[in-house]
Amino acid sequence: MDIEGFVRQALKKDDEKSVEMQLQDKILEYKNITPQQANKMALAVIEEVKHTLKIEKHDDGFLKELIEYPKADVAMGQIGVGSRGEGDFFVHRKIADIVSSTHTNAFITPEAQDDGGVVKKSVNSNDIYVTTAVDGIHSRLSEYPFLGGFHVARAALRDVCVMGADPVAVISDLHLADDGDVGKLFDFTAGICAVSELVNVPLVAGSTLRVGGDMVLGDRLVSAVGAIGISEYPPTARKRAEVGDVILLTEGSGGGTITTTAIYHGLFDVVRETMDISFIKASEAIFNAGLLPEVHAMTDVTNGGLRGDAHEISNTTGLGLTFFNDKIREMINPKVLEMLENLGIDPLGVSVDSLMIIAPKDVAEKVKKAVGDAGVAISEIGYVDDTGKAKLVKNNDVEELKPLFREAAYTKIKMVVGDTTPDDFELMKEKVEKAALDAIKKKDNVVKAIKGK
Repeated sequence: MDIEGFVRQALKKDDEKSVEMQLQDKILEYKNITPQQANKMALAVIEEVKHTLKIEKHDDGFLKELIEYPKADVAMGQIGVGSRGEGDFFVHRKIADIVSSTHTNAFITPEAQDDGGVVKKSVNSNDIYVTTAVDGIHSRLSEYPFLGGFHVARAALRDVCVMGADPVAVISDLHLADDGDVGKLFDFTAGICAVSELVNVPLVAGSTLRVGGDMVLGDRLVSAVGAIGISEYPPTARKRAEVGDVILLTEGSGGGTITTTAIYHGLFDVVRETMDISFIKASEAIFNAGLLPEVHAMTDVTNGGLRGDAHEISNTTGLGLTFFNDKIREMINPKVLEMLENLGIDPLGVSVDSLMIIAPKDVAEKVKKAVGDAGVAISEIGYVDDTGKAKLVKNNDVEELKPLFREAAYTKIKMVVGDTTPDDFELMKEKVEKAALDAIKKKDNVVKAIKGK
């Protein structure tokens, strides 16, 4: 529970004494302390929050601008941030706009909406491409730190691999709330290190803090893992796809999303299916066979499932992609596919963690052999065309592949929230757009002020 956030909201509608008593009771729900100690905490938080509210009346305009943030009046959940659908993609594009406004140089920027970012450096007259990626722990795996660490480490390494880079290091950022057991730190780190050991990529640095410091009660784990890779060749970014290319897919057994689905539906046997490194083995096979320079693009089927990835690739390249439904189904782990279908979850709308490769026909044949020889199932599932749309061929019918407002609902709570587009989505986008532009303006003002000191 965010007690600072509670006080900020409560002071707007209740008197201070009432807020004090409410907060004291809430603190006692989490802390094994006396009512007197809880009351001291409550009074301290209220006093601190009251001090911060004075900034609204401060006569230093620059300081006020630094402290306040541009409000969109659109909540994260309302527009579906983190839910890997249309709303989430829109917000990520606005984040990319802020990054682009810096005019700093990168070979692949967030604007490309690719799996990782890439910078190009010249070392002794040789070009080196450095790829970085970061992924956050699945929010529903807070109670299962090892699984959270394992799958987020895999995700970060995948994002580096699909950009055609050889992963060389992993870093972690670990935040555990005030009442969390320290053992969660160790279990999460062990999960990362299991992947690290399996793929021989060291965990080299990290940070460990509390979620919200003293202001957040409970034991929620919120963490991320980053990966760094290098390559002598240009990245296998989405924008390199060409008309006539073949689309390949490796078998996917899922990661954090499928693990969460299995756990929260009581289908624990499926969790075991997700514990593999076949994705990284497939990437290594392509790398070791020297095929990366010939592969046009690679991506992992994660954000919003194949629906989301296909839509984003089509948007980025302006090209069309045609997929065959029966071929895709063959590349989803049978137990995972059975679970999704029994639960009524669209297999194309969730992350199944397959590796998707786009390459010319002759190169695709070489890729299939290299990956197959590494013991990973792989199949041709479609092709690139010039229609400008992502399409699915299913039972002789053709439908356009579009991401839903949110990814396919894979837990009970997500099913309650739903995945339909809100009636005011366009209005929300306008508000978000303005907030992003305001953030750019604020950044420009601060940079200008610092340079002028």
